[in-house]
Order: sequence, then C-alpha cells, then structure tokens
Amino acid sequence: MADKEPEAKPGTAAILAGGMSYEHDISVRSGRRVADALRRAGWRVLSFDTDRTLLDRLDKESPDAVVPLLHGAAGEDGALRAVLETLSLPYVGSSAVASRRAWNKAGAKDYLSAAGVPVAPSVTLHRQVFSDLGTPRLLEAAVDAIGLPLVVKPAAGGSAMGVNRVSSPEDLPSAMMATYSYCDEAMVERYLPGRDIAVTVADFGDGPEALPPVEIEPLSGTNDFAARYNPGATRWHAPARLDAEAAERVAKLAVDTHRALGLRDLSRVDLIVGDDGEVTVLEANIAPGMTETSLAPMAIEAAGLDFGEAWARLLDKAAGRGPGGPEPLI
Repeated sequence: MADKEPEAKPGTAAILAGGMSYEHDISVRSGRRVADALRRAGWRVLSFDTDRTLLDRLDKESPDAVVPLLHGAAGEDGALRAVLETLSLPYVGSSAVASRRAWNKAGAKDYLSAAGVPVAPSVTLHRQVFSDLGTPRLLEAAVDAIGLPLVVKPAAGGSAMGVNRVSSPEDLPSAMMATYSYCDEAMVERYLPGRDIAVTVADFGDGPEALPPVEIEPLSGTNDFAARYNPGATRWHAPARLDAEAAERVAKLAVDTHRALGLRDLSRVDLIVGDDGEVTVLEANIAPGMTETSLAPMAIEAAGLDFGEAWARLLDKAAGRGPGGPEPLI
C-alpha cells in the first residue's frame, strides 16, 4: 500500500491595508473581509499596515504572496507595487507600470481611446494652470467644450471622493476647488445620464473574464461616497438589469479596458449604459474595494463563486507566477 501523501501546508498571505490616504477606513474594512475569507479557505493570513516596520516584517515572514488592498495614491499609483517588485515578493494585482497607467484617469483615457474603447469627453486642468490663467475665461471654454451638465472629479483617486456634478456655470468654480482639495488635477467630464454599471474582471489562470455586471441605484440619485459606503443608501442589482445585448457589450468593454491598460488578476471597470443604449467606459480601478457594500464581492457572488475560494485562486496564481514585472500591453 502506497504511503499517504502528506497534507499540503497552507499558504501564507500578507494583506496590506490601511495607509495614510483619504480611503484609509475603506482599506481597513476591505483587508479585514479578505483576511477572514482567506482564513476560512485554509490560508494563514498576516495583516500589515504600511509603516517603518513593514519591510522587516515581510522579510521575516516570507509570505507566499502579498495582497495589496491599500486605496488611494500609495496603494494604486504603482509605488507600493514597485517596492514589492524590488523585494522580489509575489503579489496579487496589476504591476507597478500598469497601476501607474490606470491611476491617472486622463492618461488612462488616452490608452483607452487608442484601443478604440469609448470614453466620455473631458478636459483636465492642473491646479496651477487654473490659478495662473484666470478662472472665468478658462471655465467658460471648458463649459463650451464639454457642455452642461458635467462632472468634476480628481484625475487620480477613488471612492467618489471629490466628485461633483455641475448643472450651471456658476457652480463650476466651487466644484473645481472642492476637487483640488483631493488632487492637483481636476478632470472636467461630460455628464452622461444612464445606468451606473460596474464590471469586475478576474483572471484565475485562463485569461481575463468579466464577472456578472453590477448595477448601482443610489436612492439619492447620486453615486457619491455616502451612497457607496453607507448601508441602505443604495440598491444594487447583481446581475444588472440589462438585456442580453447590453450585458454582452459591457462585458466586452470591461475586458477590452483591462487588456488595453495591461492590467492583471483583478480589476473593476466602471461604465455608463446611456439612455440611448450607448455604453461608455468611465474608469478602471486596480484595487477595488472589498467591503460589505463594495461591488467586486457582489460580482464574485453573482458568478456563483465563494469569496474566499476566489481569493485563494488569485493567491495561488500570484505565488506560482513569482515576482512579477510589467505586464505587456495586449
């Protein structure tokens, strides 16, 4: 009788959550939920914040893979991922280069437009330009170019922080200043009425695939920070209330976006299905939230996947890949 094979030793995952951004609390909640799910899936989980002890602790523990769940600049602009690559630590998610590519919404739009992905018309104004050139004529030109209503939002950032809808020219200066409190670059973008749709793209080893789309229906009518993270402020529909043709279209555009930006493992693509049926990509998020009211977990559940097992598969893939560098553009 053959000897019984020894049981596989559970892998060790290091979750990075917290940080110093405006989205600290969301990151902590995301990290806690993923950690709990991975423990149920049999993983040994270590949770770290980013401080001066982090690198020594990572060296000491030598995790099989790292899960960066930091939101905001430090977690999503590629800087932290570049550190992990320098330390030769495998991690789940997009490379440092791809993260930088997606982080700046204005630059990401250039890549998406070149790939034939439809995006909303916009103009991006740096704080210094806004100050130096004088606001009245500049804002008049922006309104003429984009039209009303419009949306002002940080060119880099997430969780709908600093996002303001503008219906009259008189409201634009205050909206710009509110956005500049979050980012030095403000994107003035055409407001597109329609259904807010989020598509999570996951790659468990066979290439990126779109999970069921999630439709966001904020009861206030605005998909802002409060609507996203306050229980009871929003209805979600997973899968989204789309006909087969529209569902196929948003799935394809989400995967096209993921590929055009060279993303890896997991992303969330936000789109608008217009009242006229047209679909437009708004942005891609390389570190989507994983809280109780976040959209990616809803998509995972709608796909019939166990949340912990889905993350375990992503960790297995990252650990098997080893230290990663830039993903090629496809």
